[in-house]
Amino acid sequence: MINFFSNNKNYILIVSIVCLAASLNAQNLPLDFKLSTNVLNKTADKTPLGNTVEKIEFVADTIWIATSKGLSKSTDNGNSWTNFYKTEAFGEEGISAIGYQNGVVWTSTWHLEELFGSSIGVGSGLRYSASGGKSWIKIEQPVDNKSDTIIVYGNNNLKANPTTVPQENFIYDLAFTTNTIWYAAKAGGLRKSTDMGKTWKKIVLPPDNLNSIKPTDQLNFKYDPSIHLNHRVFSILVIDDNTLYVGTANGINKTTDGGISWVKFNHTNQSKPISGNFVLSLEQNKFDNSIWAATWKAEGATEYWAVSSSTNSGNTWETYLSDSRTLDFGFKYIQQNNQIISADIFAATQDGMFRSSNNGITWISAPTIVDQATNISLGTRHFRTVEVKKKNDNTYDIWLGSNRGLARLNESTGFWTGIWKVFLASPELKSITEVFAFPNPFSPLKEKTNIKYGTTQSTNVTIRLFDFGMNLIKTLIQNAPRGESTEQIETWDGKDEFGKVVPNGVYFYRLDFGNGEPLFGKLIVLM
Repeated sequence: MINFFSNNKNYILIVSIVCLAASLNAQNLPLDFKLSTNVLNKTADKTPLGNTVEKIEFVADTIWIATSKGLSKSTDNGNSWTNFYKTEAFGEEGISAIGYQNGVVWTSTWHLEELFGSSIGVGSGLRYSASGGKSWIKIEQPVDNKSDTIIVYGNNNLKANPTTVPQENFIYDLAFTTNTIWYAAKAGGLRKSTDMGKTWKKIVLPPDNLNSIKPTDQLNFKYDPSIHLNHRVFSILVIDDNTLYVGTANGINKTTDGGISWVKFNHTNQSKPISGNFVLSLEQNKFDNSIWAATWKAEGATEYWAVSSSTNSGNTWETYLSDSRTLDFGFKYIQQNNQIISADIFAATQDGMFRSSNNGITWISAPTIVDQATNISLGTRHFRTVEVKKKNDNTYDIWLGSNRGLARLNESTGFWTGIWKVFLASPELKSITEVFAFPNPFSPLKEKTNIKYGTTQSTNVTIRLFDFGMNLIKTLIQNAPRGESTEQIETWDGKDEFGKVVPNGVYFYRLDFGNGEPLFGKLIVLM
């Protein structure tokens, strides 16, 4: 047996396996359909501070990122970042949605609270800036008064269950029509504001038992997200001021009169329906105006997870990527003489990033993503968002947000070919003798872990991993040349020398630097 603690005396190890979240990676947005002041401040950093990336938004040459640790922006294509975490405007809130209209950037904020042993998503409002983030206006999470028990809809006075608390009431999506902002919230439903968020109007959607409503109907139902899945709203797609698609836990709702009348498409009311009624994302392919929906299994026995697409405004649907839990879509538009002649479709799923160049007939997953300059791996197959931007040099930047960091592919020709850049947030090393792993704990079935250390000079580095009994299970690198750097990162996939995933438990790693003193660390594997 190798003596793990050679050259090191008086080590006392007190080890307990605990289920804790890595400080770098806050919780993902809950994906369960079951139920203002003017402030200034900002900080700067090398990367976005949060590694769980929920949304990406381009505004000209500025990229905005919604993460588990707040809002981040870059004006130099990711070379540097302005982070708004722990500022007066945002505090320690996560960002669940980003939107832009007429020079104004909008964001929605949220956090998790423990309630009766469960984690509950809590909405903490919206922030908007007309100055590129130099100053922000804060809007508290919209809630109802207890007396808001009636909604007037056409000739009907509908009973309503008011949403009076921020718990289960946070914003998943933002969208805009002329002078109007719309938002989707699970407990808060679909709402709009025409006065920059000072007041909000609740929009009535069909109940679960009706496929359409209009103001002249004689209706008798209660507006209640705790009863009707179709009143729990998760996604919005604006086509124009009159035409909107809204995704709920009971299907896709379409209006052609600006949100007054609605028709519903779901898994049971069409001959060629969507795959499932829980609709987490809606996007339009501008090449052929097709609608793409992330349709998850809700409560129906015949529902299934897939991507659903319609080329005829929702009348019929085709399904692709069966069993995939898709969260977002992106499009790479190929242009000729300023005309779009084709489009690649991207689907960000919890099982990989997929791409199709033939309108969904075949899909190719992204390769293993490794930064070609630093050799850092993104280390996950769980993707949450994707956006594509054409650059002035006619190359494309494909930005991918995951549960473990941000990646960018600069692509000129080919398919998934180009230069990769990986952005991983991690604390700075306090000293050259410090080493740590992140994420920690980690699950090899879903991700990889990164071992971060520094070097004071060019040297050869060896990293070995041991189990709790101090048995060698993996030599990660051996006498690998590394230059002087305050930030070296090596990646472990959780497998031993034989390529088998190691079992749950505590593991140790030892770093040797030429003839220098070794460093040690501990990490936890939890499936």
